[in-house]
Amino acid sequence: MDFKCLSCIVFFPIHIVYYILKASVYLILPSRRRTLIKEVVLITGGGRGIGRHLAQEFAKQGAKKVILWGRTEKCLKETCEEISQFGTECHYFLCDVANREEVYKQAKVVREKVGDVTILVNNAAVVHGKSLMDSDDDCLLKSQHINTMGQFWTTKAFLPRMLELKHGHVVCINSILSQSPIPGAIDYCTSKASSLAFMESLTLGLLDCPGVGCTTVLPFHTNTEMFQGMRVRFPALFPPLKPETVAERTVDAVRTNTAYVYMPWTMHALVVLKR
Repeated sequence: MDFKCLSCIVFFPIHIVYYILKASVYLILPSRRRTLIKEVVLITGGGRGIGRHLAQEFAKQGAKKVILWGRTEKCLKETCEEISQFGTECHYFLCDVANREEVYKQAKVVREKVGDVTILVNNAAVVHGKSLMDSDDDCLLKSQHINTMGQFWTTKAFLPRMLELKHGHVVCINSILSQSPIPGAIDYCTSKASSLAFMESLTLGLLDCPGVGCTTVLPFHTNTEMFQGMRVRFPALFPPLKPETVAERTVDAVRTNTAYVYMPWTMHALVVLKR
């Protein structure tokens, strides 16, 4: 056993204690919130639901520019007009994140027309809400392509420039269902579990990259159009979240460089109990 290996073994417990103490201090002390005044934010699925509220919240918190990606021009245009009323420069582009070539093409257009994206928010998602045997094959593939593979393409399109600038942030709006699946939404749960693994690996990979961070948000059932009709067994214990609340917590997590956000906090217990 060489000296380097031996020193790693000796100092490993010390590192563990150090990081536990460091995390404890951060829990007690108020986090420093960075300004968003120079940030260019791109939000996928930005025309409706959580994406729309995210755009509004980033604008309220002073983002320099907000860019919306989505598949429905009417929704994107309406949201863009709302954001402009905050005095924030806003642009929208039609883009299906499931289409790799389209993502790369539109990313190039964004760089040429708007500038470098410094905050990427992967929010676009779909859910079909059916069991495996009742699901259409094309619908199953669509969920995986949008909810999971779309993040690969958007991150590959914008992360290299963030690394060059040594400044950037990648955000994923995930779901608690990635860690605690439910029956009747097998496509969504599977895609979100893959998405979580993607973000965990990416977050670890960027630890040695100064100025570039990640945030993964795992909310419970959110009261949006996508989850209309979903029933919860104990609604008094687990009421649906408001999309504006998810947006506020997400933007705050970006400003404080928080890696993981569970909403509500009781979801921590749910994950532990499930295990």
